[in-house]
Amino acid sequence: MTPPRNSTAARDVAYALHPYTDHKAHLINGPMVINRGKGVKVFDDQGKDYIESVAGLWCASLGFDNERLVQAATDQMRKLPFYHSFTGKSHEPMVDLAEMLIERAPVPMSKVFFANSGSEANDSVIKILWYMNNAIGRPAKKKIISRLKGYHGITLAAACLTGLPANHKLFDLPLPGFIHVGTPHHYHNALPGESEEDFATRLAAELEEVILKEGPETVAAFYAEPFMGAGGVIIPPATYFEKIQVVLKKYDVLMCVDEVIAGFFRTGNYWGSQTFAIQPDILVCAKALSAAYLPISAVMVNERVFQGIAEGSSTVGTWGHGFTYSGHPVPAAVAIETLKIYDELDMLSHVRKVGPHMQAALQQRFAEHPMVGEVRGVGLVAAVELVEDKAKARNFDPAKKIGPRLTKLGEKHGVIMRAMTNDSIGFSPPLIISTAEIDEMVDRVGRALDELSVELRRESIAAV
Repeated sequence: MTPPRNSTAARDVAYALHPYTDHKAHLINGPMVINRGKGVKVFDDQGKDYIESVAGLWCASLGFDNERLVQAATDQMRKLPFYHSFTGKSHEPMVDLAEMLIERAPVPMSKVFFANSGSEANDSVIKILWYMNNAIGRPAKKKIISRLKGYHGITLAAACLTGLPANHKLFDLPLPGFIHVGTPHHYHNALPGESEEDFATRLAAELEEVILKEGPETVAAFYAEPFMGAGGVIIPPATYFEKIQVVLKKYDVLMCVDEVIAGFFRTGNYWGSQTFAIQPDILVCAKALSAAYLPISAVMVNERVFQGIAEGSSTVGTWGHGFTYSGHPVPAAVAIETLKIYDELDMLSHVRKVGPHMQAALQQRFAEHPMVGEVRGVGLVAAVELVEDKAKARNFDPAKKIGPRLTKLGEKHGVIMRAMTNDSIGFSPPLIISTAEIDEMVDRVGRALDELSVELRRESIAAV
């Protein structure tokens, strides 16, 4: 339906360039215009409510109407609306937030650098790795290993870390020096009869083979999310990170952990690193750091990495990296208030209560469905993967766009979902969600899947 002339939707089609959008289709279909939010729901310009099952983009951890965060931003804007952190300049919100993050880090960390998004933060880490190794006399140790289906952002270098085809095609990426190893997804990639532990052993051996092939003296770091987010909410097999880290230590390869999605209770611990026994040398966080109310991200580095930065900056005369808005006082103030709210709400206990409820509700409603191959998750994050052949774990042809069709039907039934690789439907609702709201979310998704099943049976696409 063509939107009314001069409506928000019509002006969007006329003027806006959207991320992650098929723009030819957008010219025809137009946008969904969201006007307001309350709790775990958002409302479109017609007043219809939707449960936000992915918290926007994994990020609106405290929902869509937290007045304390609004007030924190307002108060800081009145006191000091902007100042930078170049050339040793500082301000209280940046210092307070850095201290709070160091105190909450999963392992001892030394310093915090602030950026504005997860992509910027991950790009910064790449530069830190190169800078550090040059500074300490290891100019060849620059290659970075990440995983197929991993997601680390879309700035130039961060997109090279990302292991998803859509982030590389037509962009001339990845650049040299970025290497991708296998996806730790037991459901699709394990050998017949291979246990999770044996699968993890094989993946660690494959990583070692790659390091030896490239030359350990050329490999700087291994980059990983605790669980893969945009790649389909892929939970690592048992013992995976323990075995991977043995290999990394053997060849002096740093462990860089992307906690942009996993950080701040999502997996049932403060950090995903704690859930999966990871000892990061560098940790990146964003999204729930400010509950998504304002853009901010952080890079935590340990003392060894900091000493490399310090040595290089002494030689050059400066560490020539940073952003105008690094440590901006207003997002920093909102992040401080966010961390205080987490503490006051005892968010850890809450997620450990509602997370298992969500996992059980998804399993009960979808695990036996003939179109569902796997229901997987941990804490308050999960995925339901749609398949054409349940017995053979065979996915639908991507051209059929089964996942996107389900998300569109979800909107009809009042739930916003996200379809990812292999028609995996992600769930990462605001951390404040209640068990009753989880049940309502699962019911709305279930009704959408039932309707899709009828459609596909009529079209002879699936015998469900």
